[in-house]
Amino acid sequence: MHQRTLVAIPAWNEEGSIADVIAKVQEHRPDADILVVNDGSSDGTAVLAAAAGATVVSLPFNVGVGGAMRTAFLYAKREGYHAMVQVDADGQHDPADLDRVLDGLAEADVVVGTRFHPDSMYFVGGPRRWAMVLLSKALSRMNKGTISDPTSGFRSAGPKAINLFAVEYPADYLGDTVGSLAIAIRHGLVIHETPVTMYFRQTGRPSKNAVWSALYLGRATLAIIATSLKGGYTSRGDAS
Repeated sequence: MHQRTLVAIPAWNEEGSIADVIAKVQEHRPDADILVVNDGSSDGTAVLAAAAGATVVSLPFNVGVGGAMRTAFLYAKREGYHAMVQVDADGQHDPADLDRVLDGLAEADVVVGTRFHPDSMYFVGGPRRWAMVLLSKALSRMNKGTISDPTSGFRSAGPKAINLFAVEYPADYLGDTVGSLAIAIRHGLVIHETPVTMYFRQTGRPSKNAVWSALYLGRATLAIIATSLKGGYTSRGDAS
């Protein structure tokens, strides 16, 4: 049976990069369908995405990456896709790594692309990096397997994850990354990671600054540690 693949691109005011991202996805995975979730953009993101060949779903106002991705998972479930991979609209993710992220679904329900590996040139420093290390340790303990880059948005989802995230996917800040991993672990999904290349944002601006991110990551780490100490998650044998 043909395995249908969807590349989901959440986009908020990314007219400077969206067409190029779509073109690169088409180059590296011509068999995949592309969905751009236009997250209340006030620029030409939706028009340029449609002109580049993507299916576009436009939200009436900005709901954030979590809300946009829940829309993508609902679409993937409704249309019967077997795999979905998230690619950022700002050019940070390299579509050349799509095969690696998707191929990992042969052995996992979720595959996270990690930027922290020996060949990576990506650097995060200061309090944000410290918070990410603590968060990585907490999630890895829950997962009983390494999650070195819990805030990476370059990730894929298989059928079980699509069905779960179409119903239960957090919309709060970084919920689409950290929160969704915690949910997946609680439901017994298998999570693996694979090395990928990531670049710094070329256009536009991030939704939150580095200080806000560090504070949130610290709070999320404490919440996840508390949950793991209580045993508030299922083993993989309990997955539905």
